[in-house]
Amino acid sequence: MKMLGPLLLVLLFGVSCQRATSAGFNASQVARITAADASTPMRVWKITSTSDSLLLRQAADPVKMKKADPVLDRFVDRLFATVRDSMSLGVGIAAPQVGILKQIIWVQRFDKEELPFEVYINPTIVNYSEEKGEGMEGCLSIPNRREKCIRSKWIELTYDKQDGSHHQERVEGFTAIIFQHEIDHLNGILYLDHLSEHKLEP
Repeated sequence: MKMLGPLLLVLLFGVSCQRATSAGFNASQVARITAADASTPMRVWKITSTSDSLLLRQAADPVKMKKADPVLDRFVDRLFATVRDSMSLGVGIAAPQVGILKQIIWVQRFDKEELPFEVYINPTIVNYSEEKGEGMEGCLSIPNRREKCIRSKWIELTYDKQDGSHHQERVEGFTAIIFQHEIDHLNGILYLDHLSEHKLEP
């Protein structure tokens, strides 16, 4: 058998790495994530495109938190670069909004000092308050629109961090609204779906 050329060896190695990502990214996702460096924003998928809209309506898959994964680290960084891009400047973003169906979100914590952005992996809301409030919402995937939505005033959620640790937390106020909005994205739900709800009683 003839020896494989260096380029073919690199390609085969790359394919094997794509199949073996510990976080569970598939080859197509790996290719999109690694197409640019960690500081480069990704394209935001929008409902104005039929193909984008179809993906945004799909549920995201959990991230496997078994061991360190450089693809996960690269994606987390690129997702943050996207939400902080000068063209978007959002207060939260979910992985499906850049075409990656994984349960990962970034949220700006308005309930903490210095209003930090934090990443959450496999976030799940386990309890919603019965008390609700109405507020304006917009979305990076729904350009040029803002609407009033009804959300729970506080939530309890569980989530993983990049170091593999698992947490449970209660969140209130505007930050709770951001979490509800972004976790909706992980379930194929857009804030427009809440507009049909009845308004709060006076």
